[in-house]
Amino acid sequence: MSDTKQALNKPMEEMDILERRVNELIALTEQLARENKALRNQQENWSVERAKLIEKNELAKSRVESMIGRLRTLEKD
Repeated sequence: MSDTKQALNKPMEEMDILERRVNELIALTEQLARENKALRNQQENWSVERAKLIEKNELAKSRVESMIGRLRTLEKD
């Protein structure tokens, strides 16, 4: 191969390498975006579930306190 062809091929090879790396970064960015979206959805689901559990806990607490109040009333009688 002549020196001229080698001189022309080297920048082309470097461009090909750079293009492959850019494509890999694009694919990785897309994958991370999908994972991030899935994690955000999961976080939202956990937040909703947590709120429901807090509500159930408060309801149970209220019922227990009510029962204790009734038992105290029965003790006094």
